[in-house]
Amino acid sequence: MSIGFCRSTHAPLAPQRRCKIEKPILKIQGLRIENLAGEVLVDNANIELMPGEILGLIGESGAGKSTIGLAAMSYARAGCKITRGHIEIDGVQVRDLSAKGRAQFRGRRIAYVAQSAAASFNPAHRIMDQICEMPVHHGVLTHAEAEAWAVEMFRTLELPDPDNFGARYPHQVSGGQLQRAMAIMAISAHPDIVVFDEPTTALDVTTQIEVLLLIKKMIRDYNIAALYITHDLAVVAQIADRILVLQSGKMVELDTTANILHAPKATYTKELVEDRQTSDVFREKLLKSEREVILDASNIIAHYGDFRVLNDVSITVAKGETVAIVGESGSGKTSLARVMVGLTQLTSGSLTFMGSTLAPSLKNRSRDDLRKIQLIYQQPDVALNPRQTVGEIIGRPIMFYFNRSDAEITDRTAQLLHQVGLPEDYMNRYSTALSGGQKQRVCIARALAAEPTLIICDEPTSALDQLVAEDILKLLQQLQDDMGLSYLVITHDLGIVRRIAHRTAILLGGEIVANGPTGDIFKPPFHTYTEKLLQSVPELRETWLEEIIYKRSA
Repeated sequence: MSIGFCRSTHAPLAPQRRCKIEKPILKIQGLRIENLAGEVLVDNANIELMPGEILGLIGESGAGKSTIGLAAMSYARAGCKITRGHIEIDGVQVRDLSAKGRAQFRGRRIAYVAQSAAASFNPAHRIMDQICEMPVHHGVLTHAEAEAWAVEMFRTLELPDPDNFGARYPHQVSGGQLQRAMAIMAISAHPDIVVFDEPTTALDVTTQIEVLLLIKKMIRDYNIAALYITHDLAVVAQIADRILVLQSGKMVELDTTANILHAPKATYTKELVEDRQTSDVFREKLLKSEREVILDASNIIAHYGDFRVLNDVSITVAKGETVAIVGESGSGKTSLARVMVGLTQLTSGSLTFMGSTLAPSLKNRSRDDLRKIQLIYQQPDVALNPRQTVGEIIGRPIMFYFNRSDAEITDRTAQLLHQVGLPEDYMNRYSTALSGGQKQRVCIARALAAEPTLIICDEPTSALDQLVAEDILKLLQQLQDDMGLSYLVITHDLGIVRRIAHRTAILLGGEIVANGPTGDIFKPPFHTYTEKLLQSVPELRETWLEEIIYKRSA
């Protein structure tokens, strides 16, 4: 039985509503997933999803959220296997289909928006070609119709130069822009079900609203069902009809969004709600005295080709200080980090580190400079070598900078894993067997292995659930207090800024529009853009997004 579209006279690019169906479009019963070592990753999951319904999946890193989302497509990551359970889409037992039959379901009947867009796009092909591939392959649209539809979606999501955006390669756009393009690619063949795996993780708060609005509109216009995976309870509250709370691969609680937020029953659910309610409380940590400036970036100008990405940016970081860089996708945050570590050549300006001029190019920096400035990347999927074990990944900088023995490297690696909250036996695992949050913790451990003076953190907790993220932030603060570490934190999460930053700079269009003590930045009178950022932070109320829509239309 196939659901299909109702017959209509709509043009190819217009939304087409499906016939009303009362039974679940997706039914998962008794799902059990194990890794090759026999460890249970998901235990007895049962899910029913109705057409047009959004079910939110929330829980800690490694709880099984993404594993269940992939299993809905009858797919398991390398190193994992579905050992038991029924997966039914519109009455069809997908696990009983041949490999070819399952391939026909994926993309057309059920689509997936991955957590890391950078790891999901082919770097050798232009964005437009990759978006058009699915609808053309399945005969939903002609190539010309697919291109026209994609351009309209680029415009709807306010991607830059929408008429020509698709001509770019994935590496030529920001992480947030690429994530929006991936959402467009997922819905291009008008699937019955979409699995959204942290679709707004890489997005600033203003763009996040646009994507959430797009998802809600898509669900309404196309009567699509969705699994929405996230670690942000406030985000899922804006979009989900029901929420499934997961912990250690088990279903903890399944209820309506209103009941989860206002009358949670399980202890773990209560902890999630309470933590999200208190995480927005402003906690300013002031430096007691003036500190020595260790990094001074002055009048930085940088280009990608002919496009100026940074325009006269100046910022300093003192010993033992945390400076936050905040801005929307494409504002130049990551470009600034790349300039500071020597990955992007500055056009003009100067970099001074610990009293000495810092070579603008990575290849011209001393080994000591390389060691003292470390970078925690935004996208752990593309930052970790899938062919190396966790022990090899963390051990490499220990060998490179300190030339330790194998035994010393093993001991130090175990200590670093413990610091970031991972078991010692993870040394023998490959990154492909880890959750997004676990991968990011490995990246943090690798940065700490070099014993740096300054760590540039590019969205360091974006892949982590709120409870684990809080532990990581506490760890970073403890390391700062104990070792005098300095941090330059690049983020779109204003909760992190409030939590750990001494000073904050706000970037817009490659320029700093506000810069000063964090307490001053977030107190009125605001810069216009700062006010827009603050108003865009999701609140733990189901009606918050609708209120934003109402204010915009008023």
